[in-house]
Amino acid sequence: MKEEALYIVIAKAIEQQIRNNVLKIGDKLPSIRTVKREYGVSMNTATRAFFELERKALIESRPQSGFYVSRHSRSRLPVPTTSNPSVLSHQEQAENLIDKVYRSLNDTSITRFSIGVPANELLPIAKLNKSLLQATRTLDGSGTAYEEIQGNFKLRRNIARWSFTWGGMLTADDLVTTAGAMNALSYCMMALAKKGDTIAVESPVYFGILQLAKSLGLEVLEIPTHPITGMELDALRKVLPSIKLCLVVSNFNNPLGSCMPEENKKALVNMLSEHEIPLIEDDLYGDVYFGENRPKPCKAFDKKGLVLWCGSVSKTLAPGYRVGWVAPGKFKEQVIRLKLLHAVSSTTLTQEVIGDFLENGRYEAHLRKMRRTLQANSLHFTRAIHDYFPEETRVSRPQGGFVLWVELNPNLNVPLLYDQAMRQKISIAPGRMFTLQNQFNNCMRLSYGLQWSDELEKKLAMLGSIAKKMIR
Repeated sequence: MKEEALYIVIAKAIEQQIRNNVLKIGDKLPSIRTVKREYGVSMNTATRAFFELERKALIESRPQSGFYVSRHSRSRLPVPTTSNPSVLSHQEQAENLIDKVYRSLNDTSITRFSIGVPANELLPIAKLNKSLLQATRTLDGSGTAYEEIQGNFKLRRNIARWSFTWGGMLTADDLVTTAGAMNALSYCMMALAKKGDTIAVESPVYFGILQLAKSLGLEVLEIPTHPITGMELDALRKVLPSIKLCLVVSNFNNPLGSCMPEENKKALVNMLSEHEIPLIEDDLYGDVYFGENRPKPCKAFDKKGLVLWCGSVSKTLAPGYRVGWVAPGKFKEQVIRLKLLHAVSSTTLTQEVIGDFLENGRYEAHLRKMRRTLQANSLHFTRAIHDYFPEETRVSRPQGGFVLWVELNPNLNVPLLYDQAMRQKISIAPGRMFTLQNQFNNCMRLSYGLQWSDELEKKLAMLGSIAKKMIR
């Protein structure tokens, strides 16, 4: 039997014991070292078996104690409902709400479930600092010189090499570096559309994308989106004649956490290709997957150069470095021209540092550790939501990324919940932020990119208690 399949065999054996009540709720499991010894496998294989059981919510870890059969091994919260935005609805940005949520960004006394980035404790800051010092010694002018317009060659070469994880056939020349993923999306929108054109997006979708589209004078068409499989392709097909371009967060959508199945991605690319409609793909969460393999982006199925694949390290390595990129396909020259007009050059030092980090294997080692932590965090959060939130609560099932989408009682006003939670120094992201329509007022996005602790659990319990009182 192949080594990579052994952890599944072990996980299934333990799962069967749980299903048959040999191991009952609350029972302590054998240690990972015991499983390693009894099955004659590596520590990594034994650990992966336990993570597989955690992923299914069959077991839970308790710090300094071990793994136990979960109280929720026989009960799971339902997933949120598929969104149903209106084509005719009046559009209005939730700018005041967004400003309120992000106004106190530097107040360290607030527990921020609202920010979808990893905590500093999850980032390899010391290693990045070492690379930064090295870059100042090796770069021309210690990094003060202009970078070439298309971007740092080492970075572009290593992004192209890294694309092998999803079957990409990119070269350094296919890529243009940017100041983060939002900057890449901005260049793409400006290259492809003019004021008055219509762009199709998921609903809900990251509020920055909505703000960017409206600032460029674009009309936004929100498409129904399933919390697990993403954009509903049948709904998109009906509006194809009216759209100029489409934008999707294909892997672990922010805020839903949905991941389009491979067959849906292929169908989406083919559908748009038939109508010569470009697809902007925001794939900055693709490397933060909890399964066996990185999910392919839509770009993997692009045959005409109509998919503009955007990414960054803002969610995996260094949010403040503002290092991103785009593989713009047939629109490369337009994107480079816009970059020259708007930026002239990219930041030399930070691009060199990230290029070096990708080159020597440190990135993958860091990602393995981060993925394990985030997967455990998502399970901790889901368990806490089950324990402390109102009975009608629904929660998403992300298999990667940083965020959970929580749907509460239809009568609960989450913007008001935000105000009450902030009095307890708890910040959440109300669902209304992620749409231009009057919807998702009973929803919220919670980030599990924080370091899990007893204090964090207390804050979630407090948030759930406030929600319960508002329903009564």
